[in-house]
Amino acid sequence: MVPEIKVTWLEDADRSLALPEYQTKGAAGADIRANFPQADRAGGITLLPGARALVPTGMRIAIPQGFEVQLRPRSGLALKHGVTLPNSPGTIDSDYRGPLGVIVMNAGQEPFHIAHGDRIAQMVVAPVVQAGFAVVDDLDETDRGAGGFGSTGRS
Repeated sequence: MVPEIKVTWLEDADRSLALPEYQTKGAAGADIRANFPQADRAGGITLLPGARALVPTGMRIAIPQGFEVQLRPRSGLALKHGVTLPNSPGTIDSDYRGPLGVIVMNAGQEPFHIAHGDRIAQMVVAPVVQAGFAVVDDLDETDRGAGGFGSTGRS
């Protein structure tokens, strides 16, 4: 089954911008764009090093139950400019219907400008499994046991 993500524009959105779109046939993530309200379109936003902002996309989405949308950084922005998403992957639940915004952070060393229409993140649609939780007296043993961070060595 190919899930369908329904999209509606916010009242002040620029409807001439592309919907989320896959840039290649094999792409896992669909690029999403900054879609600023009319008053902010000309200037966009500049993030100083270490700064973060909620960048609007101009849309709301409906995700089918049993799926989520994950927001992830664009690798080119991360490598070239240090621009990332601090809560990556950001999860959008299937029952959320509010405006879709992307928390963008400049982890680079130079100011970074986001203009209206720039591709700022990618959206991955993924299945969700909800687990049950049970209290038990003890857990089964494994070779790793309680070994934590770095316990499996370096290779």
